[in-house]
Amino acid sequence: MAQQVRIGRLSQEIQREVNDILQKRVRDPRVQGITITGVEVTGDLQHATIYYSILSDLASDAEKTQRGLDKATGLIRRELGHRLNVYVTPEIKFKQDESVRYGDHIDELLNKLHQQDNF
Repeated sequence: MAQQVRIGRLSQEIQREVNDILQKRVRDPRVQGITITGVEVTGDLQHATIYYSILSDLASDAEKTQRGLDKATGLIRRELGHRLNVYVTPEIKFKQDESVRYGDHIDELLNKLHQQDNF
């Protein structure tokens, strides 16, 4: 139980710090305007998957953003190492959060159904 609390706390801390690092330290225009939506940390605290969303629906923008994040991973992990109070800084990887896009798609379908009901 205590381990779950620690994982949750570390996930929140990573999310907050990565948001801050992306805004203040990463100068790459490919990663401007992204939102960190969540962080999953493994039970051994060695790996963290950081989920993000972007406003654009274009696949090319998603690829550019992913490349920018991949390039900035070393800097972000180094910064996390200075900011987090953990023995070993987790290895990090970025993954686009598809749930936001999926939610938008569901909203779109519901709106279409609602418009059909009105006719």
